[in-house]
Amino acid sequence: MTNFIEELSWRGMIHDVMPGAEAHLAESMRCAYVGFDPTADSLHIGNLVPIMLLAHFQRSGHKPVALVGGATGMIGDPSGKSAERNLLDETTLRHNETAIQQQLSHFLSFDNETENAAVLVNNYDWMKTFSFLEFIRDVGKHISVNYMMAKDSVKNRITSDDSAGGSEGMSFTEFTYQLVQGYDFLHLYQNNNCSLQMGGSDQWGNITTGTELVRRMAQGKAYAITCPLITKADGSKFGKSEGGNIWLDPKRTSPYKFYQYWLNSSDEDSEKYIKIFTFLDEKTINELITEHLEAPHRRLLQKRLSSEMTLMVHSQDALDKAIQASNILFGKSTSDDLKQLDEQTFLDVFSGVPQSEVSMSRLDDNGYDLVAALAADTGFLKSNSEVIRALKQNAISVNKEKVKVGDTLSKDDLIKGKFILLQRGKKNYFVLSLV
Repeated sequence: MTNFIEELSWRGMIHDVMPGAEAHLAESMRCAYVGFDPTADSLHIGNLVPIMLLAHFQRSGHKPVALVGGATGMIGDPSGKSAERNLLDETTLRHNETAIQQQLSHFLSFDNETENAAVLVNNYDWMKTFSFLEFIRDVGKHISVNYMMAKDSVKNRITSDDSAGGSEGMSFTEFTYQLVQGYDFLHLYQNNNCSLQMGGSDQWGNITTGTELVRRMAQGKAYAITCPLITKADGSKFGKSEGGNIWLDPKRTSPYKFYQYWLNSSDEDSEKYIKIFTFLDEKTINELITEHLEAPHRRLLQKRLSSEMTLMVHSQDALDKAIQASNILFGKSTSDDLKQLDEQTFLDVFSGVPQSEVSMSRLDDNGYDLVAALAADTGFLKSNSEVIRALKQNAISVNKEKVKVGDTLSKDDLIKGKFILLQRGKKNYFVLSLV
């Protein structure tokens, strides 16, 4: 085993550690869990910090448990939230659970032949048969209302509602969240020998309710470790883009967009992210940071970070295609490179580029007049005379290949059977969609 706390510390991943936790981990192989919200069939990069906590825990020789909050996901956690979640039916819940385990398998080993194999559990499995009367009799009596009210997650929600003049307040459903999450810890302590819970710093109150239940109901000792909440250097929220969450599922966020998110990190953020989100060792990271500081314009940190993340979450093939797609805008590429892109990646690469639709009938046997395509039909260039002048200056490309006066467009120029990329100079693009 290696020292888990030391590993997290140099990576900047420690916020709170309950006294005695480090000595507890040094004694023998331990079991720890992290909870994940199953309200979607994909995790997003906001989940990566708790995923990396479990991954480092397993790599340190310990046993990780990923808890899918099927029951708690139906309630809603008041920590930093202003609204309750929607109720999930069991079919949807099971589908999401399967999808989440598949994504976690990129980071954790679920191989049952190893002693510290990762385990996936769902708290719905032990909460669904628990009657309300049983719960308040057997669990609720052990935690006082005063104890629950003292938690920051509860106080902050009530205070914000009062200051905003809101009449909604916190529902009893939300108020009981910490008790249900605390019972999860007790259940895993008793059934999985799980003595540690980890999460973001905003979860400290919920986690310590669990350690308190373990002490009072099982006369045991359990521990808590939290990591800082990740923010970007400019103060904006980590994990969000203009289009919302950056998902791990390639159907929700393409590998190209995923790659670009990390590639566009600031120097300050990428220096922090490469420690938190990769498995590169301390020596390698320090050398990368030093090399980056000597020539920041080369963006070595961002390139290594985006490559490591895309490879880990997706695949080598997805990474190769993402790099290839990036080079289409910023490097040398050919018509063949364009035609190798799948439709979604093509649209992602040129998402901010002006587009226009024309009828497929334009590509008749005589070919589509290039001057009309560049001016009258699209407005890419202002006039026919401007098109002629640009063509004579060798400034126009179709699908990255130079064209001249008298050339026409044909069906052979179609990318994925429907697109043609027009270009003037190095940076002015226009996408022609044939429908």
